Amino acid sequence: MVKTRIEKDLLGSKQIQADVFWGIHTARAVENFPLSGQVVHPELIKAFGEVKLACAQVNKELGFWKDKEKATAIEQACSEMAQGLLAEHIIVDAMQGGAGTSTNMNVNEVLANRALQIMGEYLGNYERISPLDDINLHQSTNDGYPTALKVAAIRILRKLEQNILGLQEAFQQKEKELAHVVKIGRTQLQDAVLTTLGREMSAYAEAFNRDRWRIYKCEERLRVVNLGGTAIGTGLGAPKQFIFRVVDKLRENTNIGLARSENLIDGTQNLDVFVEVSGILKACATNLLKTSNDLRLMSSGPDAGLGEIYLPEMQAGSSIMPGKINPVIPEAVAQVAIKTMGNDQVIAHACSAGNLELNQFMPLIANALLESLDLLSNASKIFAEKCVSGIRANEELCKRNVKNSTAAVTALIPKLGYDKASQVAEIARKQKLSIREVAILHGLITGEEFEEMISPEAVCRLGS
Repeated sequence: MVKTRIEKDLLGSKQIQADVFWGIHTARAVENFPLSGQVVHPELIKAFGEVKLACAQVNKELGFWKDKEKATAIEQACSEMAQGLLAEHIIVDAMQGGAGTSTNMNVNEVLANRALQIMGEYLGNYERISPLDDINLHQSTNDGYPTALKVAAIRILRKLEQNILGLQEAFQQKEKELAHVVKIGRTQLQDAVLTTLGREMSAYAEAFNRDRWRIYKCEERLRVVNLGGTAIGTGLGAPKQFIFRVVDKLRENTNIGLARSENLIDGTQNLDVFVEVSGILKACATNLLKTSNDLRLMSSGPDAGLGEIYLPEMQAGSSIMPGKINPVIPEAVAQVAIKTMGNDQVIAHACSAGNLELNQFMPLIANALLESLDLLSNASKIFAEKCVSGIRANEELCKRNVKNSTAAVTALIPKLGYDKASQVAEIARKQKLSIREVAILHGLITGEEFEEMISPEAVCRLGS
């Protein structure tokens, strides 16, 4: 028979399994919110541990706990959560009503019971250590949750920045490797002018260089927190010394350049910073989507498509079509990009829908933002490692396209002029000849001159 303990709250009493760290508030949340089936993000749980640790340390320093054994046990429990050791006990659904109170209370109950266990006390002995009077001392969900979210987001942003850097460097390497491959450049999917595969890769690298810089700057936008503001930013129930010290302690512990908001009421009710950061993530997503689709297009076929490049073959492409290999990595990256764009809309709507002194949709904002960060970080990593780094050129096809396409005539304009070049293109089209053949046949240019004018050096030369 399962042993239980009785816990009480405002609504009454409830039986809780005796050996679990969570309590009555968590149990009610689990019953009330069987929504997404998604757990609270592990980085958010760790960040909550860091927030609770900073608060506990300041409360201890200010002498709010006379019992040193209790203070030490609470600190240890918070440290364990900050290290990710208690995440399995945070069981509420990531999607919930109450502006995140269910998550905060799940955290409070787990920390209280873990601290009780450290002290050798029975679980649920809240007269000894209370989830509310001790773990949540001088705090509210309304300052703890958004502060934890910002800490978690900064941590994943740093990882994302490094993975975007890796993607940028992968394209830069391809820029060097493929600099000699002249190919048809296209506008509106029509043959246009000559370019090189190297130059195409350089454009992708530059786009991700901008993404990397924008993502790096996001930390500045997230480092201002409202911890100490408690319920609505007035600091209700928290002493001034706590308010002035707690963000400094969190900054010291996390090694993140956090700063207390100058206007804690603004910092509590207005969440536009998350919209701004999400917009930057959306910009990164647009580059990932455009680039992944370009690679799919250039590798299409391979026999009846453009087929200018080969992507790494990662897995069999069909259960019914033998020999088919699909561009699965760019496809996956594209889906991540689309999901990130969708999350951006979710975040914008949720941040704009807060009312008066608080935004009640903080769990939705957290879930969407952290999901986008994870997806982009993982996608950029596999894109670089499993796709871009293995790109090879179909050099023979590119050469053949250059010689057979009317796009090659643009390389002759500096010597022939626009009108004569247009005549060459028209003759080539009607007589089914190459641009090279027509130009030489009519004595407009020698073979050597033609080869020089379509060389990588000539194609990449800035200006005429």
